[in-house]
Amino acid sequence: MNTFDPLYKVHSAYRLGQIPQKVYDLVMKRFPLVIEGIKRVEEASGLNYPYYYAEPNLVISTSAVEFTEIGILFARTIPVVDAHKQLHVVVQITAPLISYGLKGTIHAILAHEFMHYLELVNRILKMKVISDEVSSTLFEGTYADATRLVEERAVFKSDPGLIRHITTRFPEGFRDLKLEEKVIKTWMNRDLPTSKVSLDANIMKIPIEAMASLKVEQCVKDKIIEFENIKLKKKKTSYV
Repeated sequence: MNTFDPLYKVHSAYRLGQIPQKVYDLVMKRFPLVIEGIKRVEEASGLNYPYYYAEPNLVISTSAVEFTEIGILFARTIPVVDAHKQLHVVVQITAPLISYGLKGTIHAILAHEFMHYLELVNRILKMKVISDEVSSTLFEGTYADATRLVEERAVFKSDPGLIRHITTRFPEGFRDLKLEEKVIKTWMNRDLPTSKVSLDANIMKIPIEAMASLKVEQCVKDKIIEFENIKLKKKKTSYV
């Protein structure tokens, strides 16, 4: 659970004059949709949401090969190693999503990032058994649907509406052209704060000692196993 204000970076950006009053007020007005979505994910999954915060910047990904191509990252699940070499998994939710996303879109993205959180935690837990000779491990920040360790129907089985939001908005990765157009027009074209990350930024190196420092409650481990078993049973029955 969060022990700090998830809006602290937005407050700071406003005080420094990086975002205007109108944008700040809009984020404040619509942030309850995020709180509602977090609670919905927690009730449906039976688990607490990881640390999360609102990022005051528009985050876009760029390719060194396709210069004209950009991708808008409305939210990201990020492993962070702090000054004490402790590993934390954090969900970053961008201000443009909070400002302009529909309620169903916001909830779907929060749920999708929660699945990434479970997948990343599971991968880290499994990597603890590898040889000490390995100095670091690569983790992809985006996951192909085919390699998912858990599925929304297993994680959120008690909330069919949330499952519908996810499957509708994430058929093969998230894409919402209306939302993207609005964000480009009302945020990017008005020179509001924007951060650019390369596609390489979606691949992260986590030292073995940091992975070992990740504290995961037993209930989370048990739930991940439960979700994986549901997927395995589904695969076995599909061959019958």
